[in-house]
Amino acid sequence: MSEQNKRNEQPGQQSRESRQSEPYVRDLREVDETQLAVVGGKGAQLGALSRVEGIRVPDGFCVTTSAFRRVMAQAPSIDDRFDRLSRLDADDREAIRTLSAEIRRTIEEIPVPDDLAAAITGALARFGEEAAYAVRSSATAEDLPTASFAGQQDTYLNVVGPAAVLRHVSRCWASLFTERAVSYRRRNGIDDRTVDMAVVVQRMVFPHAAGVLFTADPVTGNRKVATVDAGFGLGEVLVSGLVNPDVFRVREGEVVDRAIAVKRRAVRALPAGGTGDVPIDPRRQEEPSLTDAQVVRLVELGRRIEAHFGRPQDIEWCLVDDGFRIVQSRPITTLFPVPERDDRENRVYVSVGHGQMMTDPMKALGLSMWQLTAMVPMHEAGGRLFVDVTPRLSAPESRAGLLDAVGKADPLIRDALETVLGRDDFLPSPPETTPAAAPGGPPAPGAPDPIETDPAIVTALIERSRTSIAALERDIRTKTGPELFDYLLEAFEEHKRVLSDPLSMQAIMAGMEATWWLNDNLYEWLGEKNAADTLTLSAPDNITSEMGLALLDVADVIRPRPDVVTFLQGVEDEGFLDELAKLAGGTEARDAIEGYLDRYGMRCVGEIDITRPRWRERPTTLIPAILDNVRNFGPGAAERRFEEGRQKALRKEQDVLSRLRALPDGDRKADETRRMIDQVRTFIGYREYPKYGIISRYSVYKRALLEEAERLVAAGAIAEPEDVFHLTFQELHEVVRVNRPVDPRLVQRRREAFRAHHALTPPRVLTSDGEGLTGSYRRDDVPAGALVGVPVSAGTVEGRARVVLDMARADLEAGDILVTTFTDPSWSPLFVGIAGLVTEVGGLMTHGAVIAREYGLPAVVGVEGATRLIRDGQRIRVHGTDGYVEILP
Repeated sequence: MSEQNKRNEQPGQQSRESRQSEPYVRDLREVDETQLAVVGGKGAQLGALSRVEGIRVPDGFCVTTSAFRRVMAQAPSIDDRFDRLSRLDADDREAIRTLSAEIRRTIEEIPVPDDLAAAITGALARFGEEAAYAVRSSATAEDLPTASFAGQQDTYLNVVGPAAVLRHVSRCWASLFTERAVSYRRRNGIDDRTVDMAVVVQRMVFPHAAGVLFTADPVTGNRKVATVDAGFGLGEVLVSGLVNPDVFRVREGEVVDRAIAVKRRAVRALPAGGTGDVPIDPRRQEEPSLTDAQVVRLVELGRRIEAHFGRPQDIEWCLVDDGFRIVQSRPITTLFPVPERDDRENRVYVSVGHGQMMTDPMKALGLSMWQLTAMVPMHEAGGRLFVDVTPRLSAPESRAGLLDAVGKADPLIRDALETVLGRDDFLPSPPETTPAAAPGGPPAPGAPDPIETDPAIVTALIERSRTSIAALERDIRTKTGPELFDYLLEAFEEHKRVLSDPLSMQAIMAGMEATWWLNDNLYEWLGEKNAADTLTLSAPDNITSEMGLALLDVADVIRPRPDVVTFLQGVEDEGFLDELAKLAGGTEARDAIEGYLDRYGMRCVGEIDITRPRWRERPTTLIPAILDNVRNFGPGAAERRFEEGRQKALRKEQDVLSRLRALPDGDRKADETRRMIDQVRTFIGYREYPKYGIISRYSVYKRALLEEAERLVAAGAIAEPEDVFHLTFQELHEVVRVNRPVDPRLVQRRREAFRAHHALTPPRVLTSDGEGLTGSYRRDDVPAGALVGVPVSAGTVEGRARVVLDMARADLEAGDILVTTFTDPSWSPLFVGIAGLVTEVGGLMTHGAVIAREYGLPAVVGVEGATRLIRDGQRIRVHGTDGYVEILP
């Protein structure tokens, strides 16, 4: 087996070579969840359930994966078909449909070998050869904690007689290659060659009612609320959509909600085999399919199953005369996890990623490094970080400040927290003392200490940060092994000291407070919405906007060198900078890019995760933006744009002050406004510098840790340097300290978990019950059909929407409107060439909003589902002043 395939094996799998001696048939009661590789996910779960006290599972057996491999070995040219399948584009549905159908036909046409058929019929004889059976697929990549594969492979009910059972076993084998199963494996990164198929054969149950039990609410994620869907007859009546189910919601042993449907049809077993839908007596159509007592009893069984497997379950059940039978249980893979904690108190968590403009999952090293360098304790769940705001939300004296702080950052978070506050019995009693920290970062903004409006303050703060980073770079070079980790722990304290510098906090707050003051007062006095957006254009000392303009200067060097432009259009290899010097004008182009990387190469998309590749490590990421700048701008664009913004801000200041002086008490209003304009222009640019300092330090940490990883590879402790990304800082420290190898199974589990976390959408607010809350804008002042968000940069613009999820794949023309999930500072090079911005995440003072205002781009952020609701290439109109987006015909 190739190294790649070994890495793609699912939990519980072992190499195929070591499983050749497995018997072809195993009784369900002989297997459990440790034998996934032998009997597949469904068989392993059912075998485990059959051993749980009080849980009744229909008798049966498993046709093991050894039988499947025996049959596949006889399939003509199957390896060639697998090769062809692996080369198909995941979006080429027609090709996948055609080739997967070809593979299924091939498998179904293979005769079941005599000894294998004898093993299956021998098992049938123990349960009754002519009895009715359910024949169900059970793949090794199925019913996993990270991928359920629900409904992807086939199940056959009421199969009667040995010949029919053998025929349907073959069909189950073939169903491993249904189009939907192949596509699902592609989406979950699972290689078709690494998956085997077992088959579960069970005595058929003929129920009065059947359905599905979710031990956690599948919509809200609430772990304390179970949901039961039920209907008359076999459960297929619900799967097929023939009827709407009765729906019951149960909390703490009580039915708290029920919706009884009109059920006109049921699926029943037919005498000759198979199933069919039949009408229900009109007198019974509006009867509940379960009594409340039965629903509560079923949920009790579900809680027992959930406790056994250790996670919420999606359970298929049947009700027969003497009680419930469980015919399947699988993990609910769509629930967002809840942070682990030591107590059972109710908790409220706020997403850090929404404030940091990075809602993607992070690897273990990235999570632990951010936790170690953050100013407040953070909790991990689903590969994301959350802050417990329960104490501040519970205490009346701190609640208003918290809501005000998060509301300015993201109104949806505030609304979600107010929803929780509306539940009188959820929050615990207020603590005696209230922490002063705001969610996800520095101390909560209150009234900052007065600070003089003096540009020298910002200059001194920037120099102080540079000096600290230079000392870090100098001192860390001499550290290796355990000494390096001891030094880093000291460096993290310096990191936090710099972050919490009172003068730095005062400067940040001075800029933000001045922004809010100008917007509030100029709207009240002049009716001007978001006036600060124009007044802050081309503000000085904004390292993030300078980063975008500096790439225009790089384009100026490259533009007059056609050989370089042509070369860059075809670059794929990260070593392209060395090749540039061989071209006419290439040395100058290389020096320009290298100079840019020297200043900004520590940045990248998702930069708060230290494991993400930096621009210095992957400079090809910048090529699309450089080429867009070459194409869309002329020489000197950076200086020209900055000066145009500065002049526009100056004209706006003169206009506002002139109009204010014409008002009653106008001189006072104008003088106060002028002071606040000076304050905002002095300090608002510095708002971006602390993040630049953090990421600069992260770059130094990462370099040192990767050098240590190289030493671990040389010592045989890890297979490759990036394996350390799947260890926490503390685990890596221990590995180096005791000089021992890393367990490759741990790295593999973390790698699989990270991949699974990508499928989860983090909520803005998460409760300890598991309920994720997104919040609502609750606005009625926008046109019907418009997408609502937060207005963060004034103006209205109409243009082509470019939905970009990967900065390295951006292909933007002048006048395009960028639509994306989030924008951290690394996206600013794209901002110089677009006409507007729409993001799913963000608030008034997040990085994308600050830079949009800096460049004068109309922008609306926090538009829930924007990348899904807006199609690439559609024309849209962005109302940056009023905070909504219209999709145009």
